Amino acid sequence: MKKENRLAKRKRRNQKIAFGLFQFVSYSIVALLFIILAFIVIKGIGVISWEFISEMPKEGMTQGGIYPAIVGTLCLVLGSMLFAFPVGVLAAIYMNEYVKDGWPKRIIKQMTNNLAGVPSIVFGLFGMALFVNKLEFGDSLLAGSLTLGLLVLPVVIRTTEESLKAVEDTFRHASLALGATKWQTTSKVVLPIAFPNILTGLILSIGRVSGETAPILFTVAAYFLPKLPTSIFDQAMALPYHLYVISTSGTNIEASRAMAYGTALILIVIVLISNLLANALRKYFGRKVKMN
Repeated sequence: MKKENRLAKRKRRNQKIAFGLFQFVSYSIVALLFIILAFIVIKGIGVISWEFISEMPKEGMTQGGIYPAIVGTLCLVLGSMLFAFPVGVLAAIYMNEYVKDGWPKRIIKQMTNNLAGVPSIVFGLFGMALFVNKLEFGDSLLAGSLTLGLLVLPVVIRTTEESLKAVEDTFRHASLALGATKWQTTSKVVLPIAFPNILTGLILSIGRVSGETAPILFTVAAYFLPKLPTSIFDQAMALPYHLYVISTSGTNIEASRAMAYGTALILIVIVLISNLLANALRKYFGRKVKMN
């Protein structure tokens, strides 16, 4: 009896230690995040104004605003998602719903996983070789968007595939038993149920695309371009590259230091707003699925 009590106490003690360790790590991560955000807010809030958001850069980017970089970033995010999201979702549907288990499916999955681990600068070089030079798009929004779309394509594919797997097979069997075709079952039954979770891939992709510098360095980003793009074949400024430039190789780094923190703060706000909108869409479609 005493031995059992000692064992029970030891288990409880070990459990408390483990839970305490997990709690400490979790709170430490959250605290670190708030410290980083607070640092950027404190350093950058002083330069935030309507002029900073709505004006063109001036005096070698030491004065003026970052309006072209904001517009360029939003265009790149939108363009890359218009390419990556439908292509990734369709690819995942094909792999999960149509391809039978076997070595071809395993190879495709392995290649997708490998693609997700490729450094972003490699995607930039590939985008420059294919879109900029071979297809002769030049340094343009189109080339940058396609390159960024390829970068996040594995994320969209994997999150969509996992979302489709989470849908119970009973829904598929019931639909097929009622006479629906494979495509009708997929598009009318499986996809609507999985769609709220599929949007998770969109949220992750937006966050990554918004902050990437290496891919756009070779395909679209302009060092100093105080005007807005007028077509998909124009160059554009972008917040990540603009932040890199004024922090490391600007005409007057010290004079533009405050602008760098302000640019970082605006970039974080854009990512936050994009994620909130995507989360709102996910909740909206989640409620529709529950109602139906």
